[in-house]
Amino acid sequence: MDGLSREPHYHRHPSIPGGVVPPHHHPVARKLAAILAADIAGFSRLMGRDEEGTLEHVKRLRSEIVAPSLERHRGRLVKITGDGFLIEFGSSVDAVRCAVDIQERLARETISDRAEPLQLRVGINLGDIIVDEDGDIYGDGVNVAARLEQLAEPGAICLSGKVYEEVRDKLPYAFEDEGERRVKNIARPLKIYRIAPPTRTTATPGSAHPFPTPRDMPSIAVLPFTNMSGDAEREFFADGMTEDIITALSRLRWLLVIARNSTFAYKGRAVDVRQVARDLGVRYVLEGSVRASGNRIRITGQLIDAESGKHIWAERYDRLVEDVFAVQDEITEHVVAAIEPHLYAEEGYRAQSRATERIDIWGLVVSALTLINRATREANREAQILLHRAIAIEPGYARAHAILGWAIWWETFCYWRPPEEGFREMMELARRALALDPQEPWGRMIFGFSLSTTGHHDRALEQMRGALDMNPSWALGRTLYGVALLRAGYAADAVSETGRAVRMSPLDTFAGIYTAFHGLTLLGDRRFEEALPYLRRSVLVFPEFPGHCNALISCCGHLGLIEEAQAQLQHRNRIGPPLTLEQIRRNLRHHAHCALFVEGLAKAGVPEHDAGSKEDRSTALP
Repeated sequence: MDGLSREPHYHRHPSIPGGVVPPHHHPVARKLAAILAADIAGFSRLMGRDEEGTLEHVKRLRSEIVAPSLERHRGRLVKITGDGFLIEFGSSVDAVRCAVDIQERLARETISDRAEPLQLRVGINLGDIIVDEDGDIYGDGVNVAARLEQLAEPGAICLSGKVYEEVRDKLPYAFEDEGERRVKNIARPLKIYRIAPPTRTTATPGSAHPFPTPRDMPSIAVLPFTNMSGDAEREFFADGMTEDIITALSRLRWLLVIARNSTFAYKGRAVDVRQVARDLGVRYVLEGSVRASGNRIRITGQLIDAESGKHIWAERYDRLVEDVFAVQDEITEHVVAAIEPHLYAEEGYRAQSRATERIDIWGLVVSALTLINRATREANREAQILLHRAIAIEPGYARAHAILGWAIWWETFCYWRPPEEGFREMMELARRALALDPQEPWGRMIFGFSLSTTGHHDRALEQMRGALDMNPSWALGRTLYGVALLRAGYAADAVSETGRAVRMSPLDTFAGIYTAFHGLTLLGDRRFEEALPYLRRSVLVFPEFPGHCNALISCCGHLGLIEEAQAQLQHRNRIGPPLTLEQIRRNLRHHAHCALFVEGLAKAGVPEHDAGSKEDRSTALP
């Protein structure tokens, strides 16, 4: 047996159910984690043939392929065991993405070498583990990953049933059901799924994606257009171009469009389009640039089929600045026609008319939205200033009113404004936006979410469904709709909607909101183990926000992870008002998941009242 499968230092401990602990160490923590175990197939044979060459190859594998992939996918290298390694992840999705990334890169990296290529066998499991004071991990969760690695063929990835259930609707890979298998030292049969090894026929640029990625619908990511003007104040042209094209494409029911919060993670970076497509799970990528000089503007766009690497459409536009909206419509029409011409004809695509043709006002709103997405208090304050300026110039611009309502919601959500005042103003701005334009999707979504907050669930869902009818691939709208469904008592439907939002915004750069809300809906559906990694991730992404901590504490309470819950409670009370059951009941009294949420907090040891304060103003996720 190679690498991790040797297990020379594990032994059973009778007082720990299923526990495997190292000699001379005592476990200091337990947690749920995704474990990736890997080893090099035929390592002993390779060493016998070329000892020095194989060792050099292994070092390159670790430094040039494994280490960068761990950084991208947030994995922790636990240990290296000769020809293998053990990695811990907070998320099954990250673990599988990392495994696919490593196998693909290894296939491309080694195909041109004269030496015999290295091939990894990879096993991934999700389970409870023990972490000792040195950071090493133990338990059946680890052992199952090692057994899965042994079952994997060279170049392939074997997943446990638990991992498959976590990732099946979130990742675009082709999973093969391998049935149940009995393995050494594991009492129950394992349900196993497989991701096949990449093809090793070629490694040249433009080769097909080695892991099959069938999708139910065409999918696209619009990368941030590059500002080529040399003037930072012209940045809104590039950002606005990207934002509006994403919005226009999102109106098409047959096209899956990745949210701007994920694609803007690549802003300012030199990227490999095919790697972006793999990261985001899409078939097509649109990229472009904007160069403005005086009253002239040059815009370029190119559409790439990421599976083949081919450019399937490219164009350059030299226009007057005031023609920027017409150029956006032309680019969108070309992209749609190139991706799916017969559906394009059926859909009868037509860009919706804009409420403003003023470039300066449009620029203020685009810049404000970018600032809101930074999720800081100062940036939010700057965004509101820009939006008030836009409204002062053109009071009839409905979207400016609606997005100001969104800025105020975020301000309230983050405890920067008293909740009663914030939600009241948010509602007023949404009403004003809809009075100006009853079909404004931002207005309908914000108005619906305000109604949901106050318990008017039927009206809320009607408004929010209307917004999504206009923009089906609007990830933010989709996740807010999911939360509204949870509040109304439709937990299973809520999980489906927030799960779709996570798929549309897989990188979730917007303060962990997509992972937080998906974790919240999973919690509301009593799927606590599934919720846990999402809620942990949201706290890691945005540790300054108490609301993310509230949901994680409740989830830990339901799972009996009291030490983790208490640690989170201490952190949460340092960054916000003291958390109490009394205030959460009051805040969530109109919401169907209130009792379940409070039950988890109570199990975690959250007090009924704040003994040190007469007025308790803590809040949960809205």
